[in-house]
Amino acid sequence: MEKRLKQYLEFYRSAAEGEMEIGERKKFRREMLVQIQFFQHERLIHLIVTVLFALLAVITILASLIIQEPAVFLLCLMFFVLLVPYIRHYYILENGVQKLYEYYDRIEL
Repeated sequence: MEKRLKQYLEFYRSAAEGEMEIGERKKFRREMLVQIQFFQHERLIHLIVTVLFALLAVITILASLIIQEPAVFLLCLMFFVLLVPYIRHYYILENGVQKLYEYYDRIEL
C-alpha cells in the first residue's frame, strides 16, 4: 500500500503543477476523489487495527503487573512488536492522504 500511495502522490503532484483545461480538470478531480476515498477507507481500517493493538498492549501490560507470568510478558512483547509497524503504516497513510487533499485543492476549477 505504501508503494501505491507514493506512486499516486508523485502522479498527482506532477498533475497539480501541470496545465489542464477545465473539462480535463473536472474529470481529473472526480477520478482523484475516488482514489482519495479508497485511501481514506484504508486509513480508517488501519486506525481501527492500530487502536485495537494499542488497547491489547495496554491490557497485557496491566495483566503482566497482576499475573507476572512469562507467557503474559511474551504476549505483551508480541503486541508491541506488532504495534510499531502498524503505527508506522498508519502514519504513512495519514500523511499521504493529507498530501492528496493538498493536491486536490491545488487543482482548481
